[in-house]
Amino acid sequence: MKRILATIVAAGIALGGSVATGGAAIAGGPKDDTLERYARDTWTSLDAMTDEDTGLPSDNIEGDLTGASAYTSPTNIGGYLWSTVTARDLGIISADDARDRIATTLATLGTLERNTASGMFYNWYDPATGAKLTTWPDSGDLVEPFLSTVDNGWLAAALRIVREAEPSLADQADELYRSMDFAAFFNPEGAPGLPAGTNRGGFWEVAPAGCSVAAPMYNGSGAEAFYTCHHYDTTVSESRIATYLGIANGSIPPTALYGTHRTMPPGCDWAWQEQLPTGTVRTYQGFDVWEGVYTYRGMSFVPSWGGSMFESLMPDLLVPETKWGARSWRLNHPITVEVQKQHGLDDAGYGYWGFSPASNPFGGYAEYGVDLAGMRSDGYMSDAEKTDVDIDRPGCTVGANPDPQFGDGVVTPHASFLALPYDRDGVLANLAGIEEDLAGYGPGGFYDSVAVGSGTVAERYLSLDQSMIMAAIGNELTGDSLKQYFVDKEMEKRLRPAMAAQVFGSEWKAHE
Repeated sequence: MKRILATIVAAGIALGGSVATGGAAIAGGPKDDTLERYARDTWTSLDAMTDEDTGLPSDNIEGDLTGASAYTSPTNIGGYLWSTVTARDLGIISADDARDRIATTLATLGTLERNTASGMFYNWYDPATGAKLTTWPDSGDLVEPFLSTVDNGWLAAALRIVREAEPSLADQADELYRSMDFAAFFNPEGAPGLPAGTNRGGFWEVAPAGCSVAAPMYNGSGAEAFYTCHHYDTTVSESRIATYLGIANGSIPPTALYGTHRTMPPGCDWAWQEQLPTGTVRTYQGFDVWEGVYTYRGMSFVPSWGGSMFESLMPDLLVPETKWGARSWRLNHPITVEVQKQHGLDDAGYGYWGFSPASNPFGGYAEYGVDLAGMRSDGYMSDAEKTDVDIDRPGCTVGANPDPQFGDGVVTPHASFLALPYDRDGVLANLAGIEEDLAGYGPGGFYDSVAVGSGTVAERYLSLDQSMIMAAIGNELTGDSLKQYFVDKEMEKRLRPAMAAQVFGSEWKAHE
């Protein structure tokens, strides 16, 4: 049925009022000209940074749509694929154009060098040639080829979308998808202090200069791998996309959902974390899980590591988390959005909100977030000054900076777009201000970030951030078509019951 739907969509015929093409995107009502304009311009930047011969997008491009970078990643490639599908479904490009673009990218993916024992892709390639990078293009520094769990997750997710959205290329996309074995990343022994197995951050084929753990590859291939010393051991993380895929494929067990921290445990031994959590222990299939929460202005929620929007909401672009996780994500996601909104508008007084890692308006790249909404004690800050909020941990430590004065706040437009399902009016008002009052908009859509106090704009476009914007707009205007492409019966059978069983302590109380 889903491939029939995709064929109808590709032909430009509206189905049931939920999906339309030909420039008339419908979401239960009239088309939204503003969101469609944002999508058209965002697609312009993605098109500009993509090599016509290889179909591989560069990692970033300057604000005047010149000077594309000479490197790309599996995440960038995956984002370009689902953005192409979205551009077609919104009528920005024709069905034939979309098919040709996707075919070019898939053909190149079939030629890229990969890890033989897992089928996984390396972290950096040359977008013009498809060659695996061993030296960094900008500096000539050594690149130690790495196989990233989360980056391969986003590429595999896009391949799932393509195989449903473009039937003529389904077999090619499916072959690539099924060759990627997520068991290679999954440590069945798990991280210290957690009851179930969980994913490592990735691995190298040869020992890197820094920390690594040598072990036989977890998928039983017999190959040796040098794994990262860290696990992806926090629940609210963009890395959960790889966990979902492994469960859907049957390569890792559903109990992997219990192998991550909601918060770090309570008590003074863990007083380094941003807040001391409250919560309770719940037992799932014999696994005891600490269901801890942080608080913010009367709201209780499960935090991310850094307090950024994309950690919390990027997987929600593709996975029906609020539908399948009625007692977990359905509660947590809107609270996450409200925390970011109240921080930007009220606590910090920036007048704008939406904080995620992005280009630094003053040069380079930086991690932005709401400090109190992340477990990391020196977390992602929301301003250029990196103002650290340090509150009391009752009975353990006294906060050194509980009520700070914030500086030049840095908002990242893609973070606002991620919030569309939860505060559409608030998102559109926020974005309108960034465009009209802060000059945060260019020929390729919203620039990557804006320092609101000084008016300093990062006039650059990142492939990842632009692809999140395309996905968010596409879902808003087509009734979550990317989720429909992404999910199949096997995924729902394996993943939905495990997600439905989870109970977070998230609660939205009246403002204190």
